[in-house]
Amino acid sequence: MLRHLIRTDDTPGFGPAGRGLGLLAIAACVLLAGCASQGPRPGADAGALDSQDLAWATSSDDPIGTLVTRKLSRERQQAIADPLISEALDQLGVRYRYGGSSPDTGFDCSGLVAYTAERALGLKLPRNSSAMALMGTAIDKQQLQPGDLVFFNTLGRRYSHVGIYLGENRFVHSPSAGGVVRIEKMTMAYWAKRYNGARRLDGGLLASAHGNPAQ
Repeated sequence: MLRHLIRTDDTPGFGPAGRGLGLLAIAACVLLAGCASQGPRPGADAGALDSQDLAWATSSDDPIGTLVTRKLSRERQQAIADPLISEALDQLGVRYRYGGSSPDTGFDCSGLVAYTAERALGLKLPRNSSAMALMGTAIDKQQLQPGDLVFFNTLGRRYSHVGIYLGENRFVHSPSAGGVVRIEKMTMAYWAKRYNGARRLDGGLLASAHGNPAQ
């Protein structure tokens, strides 16, 4: 059926703009189907395809390919710009293990963050999330930037879970027993009501980690 929908060249009155819009509709269906296969994602923002994306796609002979390429390009640029994010994304799919602190053993939440910070930044963080919440600088939720640490109350006490903020309300973390390192939306009801705050691993902290204390 998809093949018949895409072949619009012989359809009367279906010009290039119409073909582009038709393919964009198919792209939207594909994206929705992908989300559905992972279960509901509360809080998913409708701006995932912004106006610039749509403008590029409608002017392309391959709208679906253009959208996918632009999305992957943004993810890649973000990872290049922030080594902490790059290292964390390299651990996607590693299984959860309580007390785990390496890809070989598996990770718990603080194990993932500590491993990532040491590998990417040469920064040795405390080995539990509540102690991590004392590091760096406190950041308002509205001021979050990729690479900030985000904290949640998942065990009935503050700062009992930690992840790394990726931007666009997403964070990467090692969730719980039976899970794997993955990306989730902070706008999901479960995470939104358990959010505790964020810390930024600022320049002074990084400088002291490299034996060059800030003046």
